[in-house]
Amino acid sequence: MSLQATFIDYLRRYEAKDLDGIAAMLAPEATLRDWNLSVKGRDAAIAETRKNFESAASIRIEVLRVLEGDRSVAGELRIVVDGHIELFVVDVLDFDDEGRISAIRAYLGRGD
Repeated sequence: MSLQATFIDYLRRYEAKDLDGIAAMLAPEATLRDWNLSVKGRDAAIAETRKNFESAASIRIEVLRVLEGDRSVAGELRIVVDGHIELFVVDVLDFDDEGRISAIRAYLGRGD
């Protein structure tokens, strides 16, 4: 599977709130950083993801653009939470030698 396909798979699992599926995609040393927090390790990243899932009844992710590098993929996303909270986000995922996600960085943007 290409890194871009893995990136899209991650987003689809996130949208479906598939915590086990996401956990299987993460390297043990994975990091997660966004505009509110920064954590290290798969368990910590999964704990934060679980909190996001529990706080939202629904998550819809529209992929606007995707760029792929050697070991990373960036995507511009439109995320709608609970049908009315609209976020524009850039996610950057890094991958290890085995194709597992080693870092997730999310940057809050604007829709204009």
